Amino acid sequence: MQSAQISSLPLSGKSALVTGSTSGIGLACAQTLAAKGASLVIHGLVSDEEGNQLAANLAAKFNVDCYFVAGNLADEEAVIALVTRAQALLGRLDILVNNAGIQFTARVENFPIDRWRQVIEVNLTACFTAIKAALPFMQSAKFGRIINIASVHGLVASKEKSAYVAAKHGLVGLTKVVALENAEQGITCNAICPGWVDTAIVAKQIEAKAKMQGISDEQARRELVAEKQPMSHMTSVQAIADLVAFLASDSAATMTGSAIPMDGGWTAQ
Repeated sequence: MQSAQISSLPLSGKSALVTGSTSGIGLACAQTLAAKGASLVIHGLVSDEEGNQLAANLAAKFNVDCYFVAGNLADEEAVIALVTRAQALLGRLDILVNNAGIQFTARVENFPIDRWRQVIEVNLTACFTAIKAALPFMQSAKFGRIINIASVHGLVASKEKSAYVAAKHGLVGLTKVVALENAEQGITCNAICPGWVDTAIVAKQIEAKAKMQGISDEQARRELVAEKQPMSHMTSVQAIADLVAFLASDSAATMTGSAIPMDGGWTAQ
C-alpha cells in the first residue's frame, strides 16, 4: 500500500538538488519536493553533522532518498563538485533549484569591490556554473527542470543594492538564454522573482527598524512592506516552494524562459 502511494506522487522517480536548502526558502522547497516524491540533495552553510541529520530527517519523514553535500558557491570547482556529487548520489539529476544567495548594501561609490565580486559570484556565477554542470545530465535524459530563485530585484532596482540587482538581473537573463538553448531538449528553465518574503533575515530587518524608530514589530513590518509593495502581507516561503513544485511538474512542460513575480504588486506599479 505504501509503495503504491509513493509511486502515485507527482515527482516520484525524480531527483533534485536545491542549493541553500538548510533553512528559509530553500528548506521549504526541499520539503515540498520531497513531499511530492522527489529524492534530494540538500546543501547549505551548516556543519556536516547538522546537514546529515537534516537529510536523515527529510528521508524518514517523506520516505525518499536524501543526502547533504556541502560546497562553497564562491568556488567554481566546489560548485561543479556539488552538482556532480548530487548526480552520483541520486543516479540522475532532474531538477536543479538555484536558491542560495547573499546580500550586501552600500551606495555605489562606497561599495567594496571584494563585496561586489562575492555577491556576483554566489548569486550569479554559481548559478551559471551549476546549470552548466547539470545540463549534460539533463540533456542525456531529455528531461530537466531548472528553477532559479531570482528576486523582484531581477526586474526592478533599489538603492544601495547595485551588486544584488546586477546579479539578479543577470540571473533572469541567464534563465532566458538557457530556456532558448534547450527548448527542444525536454528541459525548461524559469526564474521566480519574490518581493518581501517572510524569513528570519527579514525578521531581523523588522526588529532593527522597530528598535531604531521606537515602534512595535508589527508597525515596523507594515512600514517596511509598504515601502515597496501595495499588498500589505509578505510572501510565505511555502508559497514559493509550491511554485517551485509546479515548475518542476509535467504541468509546466511548456513554461520556460519566464521570470515570475511573487511580489505583492511591487512590479505592477
